Amino acid sequence: MDMNLAHFNTEIGRQKPENIIHADAPCPFCATEALTDIIATDGDIILLKNKYPVIEEADQLVLIEGRKCVGDIPEYSKEHLYRVFSFGMRHWARMRFSGKYDTVLFFKNYGPYSGGTIRHPHMQLVGFPKFRPEFSFRRAEFEGLTVAEQDGVTLNLSTQPRVGFWEINIVPQDPDAIRTIADYIQIAVDFLRKRLDSYNIFFYHDGADIFIKVVPRFSTSPLFIGYNIRLLPSNLAEMRDRMRALYF
Repeated sequence: MDMNLAHFNTEIGRQKPENIIHADAPCPFCATEALTDIIATDGDIILLKNKYPVIEEADQLVLIEGRKCVGDIPEYSKEHLYRVFSFGMRHWARMRFSGKYDTVLFFKNYGPYSGGTIRHPHMQLVGFPKFRPEFSFRRAEFEGLTVAEQDGVTLNLSTQPRVGFWEINIVPQDPDAIRTIADYIQIAVDFLRKRLDSYNIFFYHDGADIFIKVVPRFSTSPLFIGYNIRLLPSNLAEMRDRMRALYF
C-alpha cells in the first residue's frame, strides 16, 4: 500500500469538546486544575497525554502553549515564543529519538478550517510505532522563493506546495537555532493571519534534518481533493516582496 492509513475511533471522537464553532462552550485547557496525565511543564506551558486519542495506532500528546485562551503566536512576547518552541521541539526530539516510533508528527491547528476543535492555543505530538515516512512529504515541497535567511535558517514561499497558494517554509540547517526558527514561524503566522482566519503548522523530520511548513487554510480546492492537483498562485513573487517589506 503506497500510503499511510490510520484508524479513527469515532466513539472517542464523539466525546471530544469543541469551542471553535461553539464559542460559548467551556475550554478544557483553561481548567488546569482538572488536567490529568501531565508529562512535563515549563511555567504555564503544559505537555500531557491527549484525553481523546482518536488515532488507534498512535500515542497522542497535547502541548498547551500557555494560560491565555484568547491570543496566538503573533501576540506572544519573544520570551514566551522562544519558551514554547524550545519546549515543543525538545519533546518532539525526545519522542523521535526514543526508539519507539517510526515517525512523530508535530503540528498545530488554528481556526475553523484547520481541522482543530479547541480554540485555546495548543499543538499536538503524535507518535506512530508503524509508519512509512516516505509517504508523508517530499523534500522538494520545501523549495521556494527566499524571503530571508539568518543563522542558517531559510524562510521561503513554497514553489512546490503540498496543497496550494502561499505555503511558507522554514528550513533550518541547524535545528538548534530555535530563536530564529521561532521568529520566522511568528512572522509566517502573522503574515497569513492578516489575510485569513485559519492555518496549520507542520513539522517534519528526515534523519537529522527538520523542515517546517505553515499552511494557509480555507475551503480546499476540489482539484486537490479530487485529483491531487496543487495550485501555485500567480502572485507568489509579489507576496514574497510584501513579506520582505513588512518584516525585513
